[in-house]
Amino acid sequence: MKTLRSILWASAATGSFAAIMVACSSYSSGGGDPKPSGGNSTSTGGSGGGSCVFKEEAGTVPSFEGIPLPCEVIARDPGGAKCVTAHSTVRVIVPGYSGPLYQLCKGGSSPGPSSCKGTPMDIQSKDGYADVEAHEAFCGTDPCTITKIYDQSGKGNDLEPSPKGGAKPTPNNPAKANALPVKINGHKAYGILIKAGIGYRTGCNECNIKKGNGMAVGDEPQSMYMITSVHDTIDGCCFDYGNAETTSNDDGNGTMEAIYFGGGVVWGTGYGGKPGPWVMADLENGVYAGWENGQDKNISTNKPCKTDFVTAVVLGYPTKEYCNGKGRFALFGGDATTGELELKYDGIRPEKPGYAPMTKQGSLILGTGGDNSSGGGGRFYEGAVATGPVISRSTVAFLQAAIVAAKYETYKE
Repeated sequence: MKTLRSILWASAATGSFAAIMVACSSYSSGGGDPKPSGGNSTSTGGSGGGSCVFKEEAGTVPSFEGIPLPCEVIARDPGGAKCVTAHSTVRVIVPGYSGPLYQLCKGGSSPGPSSCKGTPMDIQSKDGYADVEAHEAFCGTDPCTITKIYDQSGKGNDLEPSPKGGAKPTPNNPAKANALPVKINGHKAYGILIKAGIGYRTGCNECNIKKGNGMAVGDEPQSMYMITSVHDTIDGCCFDYGNAETTSNDDGNGTMEAIYFGGGVVWGTGYGGKPGPWVMADLENGVYAGWENGQDKNISTNKPCKTDFVTAVVLGYPTKEYCNGKGRFALFGGDATTGELELKYDGIRPEKPGYAPMTKQGSLILGTGGDNSSGGGGRFYEGAVATGPVISRSTVAFLQAAIVAAKYETYKE
């Protein structure tokens, strides 16, 4: 029987989401969420490590009209997951969202929240994409930064430049507004280029928004994705998007759970050694490509992602339901412009104190570590965090198909 992956790859290659949906409608097994089978099994069925076997269940094939947006795909997951954050300076990623995508600041900005000291302007969407004409007309040749990224989920988790934290006791700068041009479905737009000293946060003690609305806390499950790139990665801590500490300090193992993309800094690595980069999970005091043979380096199943556009997915499961209390997390990654995602790891959490159960706090970060470490770098185009039951593997596959259909391209003058 054909796998869902092979169907998606072949169909996505045609550039037609309709073809993908037709192909997937005939798919009958193997696409659902793997459930634990047996309490003391010794592998994850080829996923790279841990003490559980996950039994695949049949997936549910949703129906869509046209090309669905990422948070629409997530909302159709049969488990009931919903986006509680959704950020993009490129396009709308939540159906029906009509608010601004981001705020520009011309004429001067300072580090930290309420960054704009010059003239602000909100950039709206136009036919579903950022209004690049308004962006360029406003900035002109003046210094211009992106001082707010609006949350499209309706939860109000707007990102602003990060306040000070335990690792970096000064606030972070906003990204330059014109540093990362990109094309999507033929439309020009601008992404977020993170360099050392640049980063965003919401839902923290010194943020304008003190609490992440709807974010997972404690050991609650969550599902996250972002679109990034092999380019402009910096092997410093930490280019993240996801759940972090409300204190902006290192509050110990398990107090954050975010997507990390890069070379692993001084912690774990994927297959083949540095420079990577790999899709990993930042769980605080370590970024993890997986857990294999009692350690976190050179994880055999987690191959690097080296494409211009990368889809990165991290799934965090509730500890009590998996692996005799050892917990579970899964990593997926692949080319955001074609084909399927690879399962990079699906297994137990690191066997170190604090990771099972997790103690997530519900802040949201972009481009930094949970303690405001800001030595990393990378490209960010879009991302979302969903709460509720972890999305199934079939939903992950449909999410990738919808992203491929969005047609990201490198911008050329």
